This record gives sequence, structure tokens and C-alpha cells, in this order.
Amino acid sequence: MGTVGRGLDSQGFIEREGSQGRVRDAFRPVVAAARDRVAEIFGKRLDSAYLYGSVPRGTARVGRSDLDLLLVLRAEPTADDRADADAVATAVDKEFTEVDGVGILLSSRAAVLSERETYDLGWFVACLCTPLLGEDLAEFLPRYRPDSLLARETNGDLALFLPRWRAQAAAAADDPEALRAHVRRASRHLVRTGFTLVMPRWGGWTSDLTEMAKAFARYYPRWAAPMRAAAAMAHEPAADAAALREYADVIGPWLAEEYAAVHGVKAPRPQQG
Repeated sequence: MGTVGRGLDSQGFIEREGSQGRVRDAFRPVVAAARDRVAEIFGKRLDSAYLYGSVPRGTARVGRSDLDLLLVLRAEPTADDRADADAVATAVDKEFTEVDGVGILLSSRAAVLSERETYDLGWFVACLCTPLLGEDLAEFLPRYRPDSLLARETNGDLALFLPRWRAQAAAAADDPEALRAHVRRASRHLVRTGFTLVMPRWGGWTSDLTEMAKAFARYYPRWAAPMRAAAAMAHEPAADAAALREYADVIGPWLAEEYAAVHGVKAPRPQQG
């Protein structure tokens, strides 16, 4: 069982991180603009909207951190919904220099509350997302402990991403901004996977990438240096195709194999193909 203070409450459940009250003053206009644009563009299609990441945790850095949102729609997202979300993200990113990019994920109410997603997307909403608009679906989800089931369902599919990282390293070689975005996402994914591999042994939850790498290093000192480097790259991403290739060809395959041995493999989701 985990230790109170490591992201857990007195009963050992993961506490919800982030709140609108923690949003730093510099980012409040950005959040307000995103909220208003989402409400205007999506209207009755929208069930709920959430913030996640460093902005609602209060750790965002002006001009360096991105703004992350999850929009939960009443029906399954369509291509038109995706286009509208991209338009909102582009408009907010262009208007505010306080953020370095805006990312918007789309899902549906049925998916969030499905049995299949209880320990993946459901956990994400209940523990890592801050309500912004609409009904909070966390009220319909269970409480979560940092156990092996949660580890498997959140990050037990790393092997599926490795070919994508190889392709991104090749395709974006001449597009520094796209490559930098790919490196940021892959670095975050790698560090989070390393952390959730050891999460049940560590006995808690954190979203701090540096702390994640530190916790991982306690159990796998041989891989501590590349994991620390990935955490640093996630904070200060560079257009480094070699980093993506290293994730895909060196540490990624080992991590996927070790993860499967410790926690099992997550069943593929239809959208992952």
C-alpha cells in the first residue's frame, strides 16, 4: 500500500490532481478563451470539457508549457469534430504567447464510462483532469489505487507506439517544429511508462516527470541515465530525430518487454489499429 503524501489520500487512493484554483494568473486568460471558444464551437455536441497537465497543476511555465484539454462529446467524435478542435487549438495558440502549443483530445461520454476504459481513459478523467465545462464524469467512476491493474491498462501498450516514433523521426527530419512536438510527446510517454512500471512498488502517484524518472531509477539503475535524459527532453524538447530513434530502438523495446513481464499487455484499442 502507498504512503500518504505520494499523491494518495489517507485510504491509499490516488487523489485528483489539479484544480482551476491552481491555474497561475498568467494562464487564466488563456483558459478563459479556450473555454469560451469550446463552448461556442461545440455547443450541444459537448458533454464535458477538462483541463489537464501543468496548467491546472499550477506548474506551467510562461512561454514554455502547452495547454492541454480533453473534450468529451455526447456522440463519438467525427472528422468534423476533429477539425473544429484543431481550429480552436490553432486560434488559442496563435492568440496567446503564454503557451507553447495547445493540444485537444476528443472522446465520447460512452467511451469514458465504458468498462473497457475504466482503468485507462476513465482513470485519466477521474484523477488527472480538472473540470472546465459540463458534468464531471468522475462522479460515475470508481476510485483508483496505484496497482498493477492500473499500470497495465494505462501504459501496457508501449510496443504499439515504437513503429510510430521511428516513422516520425524519418518523416519530420526536415520539419524542426513538427519533430520537436513529436520528441516532446514521445519523451513524456516514455517517462510515464517507466514510472508506471514501478508505480506499485513505489506506492503512489506523481505527474512530475523528474520525480517519475527518479522513482524509476531506484528500481532500474542501469536505465536511469536515459530516463533522466528523456525527462529533461520532455521539459525542453529539441528537434532531435536521434532521440526518437533511441526511444524506438533501444530503451523502448526493453521497456515494453519488461512491462509485459511485470504487468502484462494491455489489449489493443480499436483506434490504435
